[in-house]
Amino acid sequence: MDNWFAALKKHSQINYFLVLLALPSWAFSQNLPTESLVPGGIAIISVGDSSESKPQVKYNKQSILTVKRDKNWVAVIGIPLSTKPGQQFIQVATTEKEKKLAFEVKDKQYRTQHITIKNKRKVNPNKMDMTRINKERPIIRSALKHWSDSADVSLRFLTPVKGIKSSSFGSRRVFNKQPRRPHSGMDIAAALGVEITAPAPGKVIEAGDYFFNGNSVFVDHGQGLISMYCHMDKITVKVGDNVTTGEKLGTVGKTGRVTGPHLHWTVSLNNARVDPALFLVEQP
Repeated sequence: MDNWFAALKKHSQINYFLVLLALPSWAFSQNLPTESLVPGGIAIISVGDSSESKPQVKYNKQSILTVKRDKNWVAVIGIPLSTKPGQQFIQVATTEKEKKLAFEVKDKQYRTQHITIKNKRKVNPNKMDMTRINKERPIIRSALKHWSDSADVSLRFLTPVKGIKSSSFGSRRVFNKQPRRPHSGMDIAAALGVEITAPAPGKVIEAGDYFFNGNSVFVDHGQGLISMYCHMDKITVKVGDNVTTGEKLGTVGKTGRVTGPHLHWTVSLNNARVDPALFLVEQP
């Protein structure tokens, strides 16, 4: 651990350190996700000695999940899909000083998916649909960037539904020959009515029916770590419910923009959509 931290180097021009890119071997046993320094991935950086007070960490003006691990404070940073390859910086502030830390983002080419949607309004909404969509967008955005202080954050997840996991996260979507935004979650194919469960402890902060996402539930796991479950058939929780690992959230459905029954599972970290597979105890 000390050798890894010693690898941090002070830049000659500004006050920051270049972080070693490889995830240290202790990380997995310390209840941390898998590091992946690509757009849609996660950076894990030691930001201070745990004997000192907890530092305040910011990236892209967003507060960063920071936990105590071994003898260090560790920042767990979501890297937005829109991030360009190259050096990125976080700001670390304590009561005594401020500093910048750097990490290097590598390029990743995600595949392109061509999908045919029978309901054309789900690709080209009409005026009435757009009125509904514009009302729903702020609700969804607010839920995905929600922050709650929590010292105990579970950073290893169980799969929320039994099914076939796809590698669709980050893929460039083309609906009915029309390009759309990259896919911001993992799709898990399962039969209609299969149980969806919480992958880790959290609190339900939003639930409802949305034009594109269908019946959806948002769970706050603490410090900007939010999970979202879309296209559900039935929702069995309500806003304000505290859920434990394995507790039922609802069932698999085909509501919203879909080609068939499945779960769309999104994980948002510091308001950046990241690959849910990086949190899984069992890899897909």
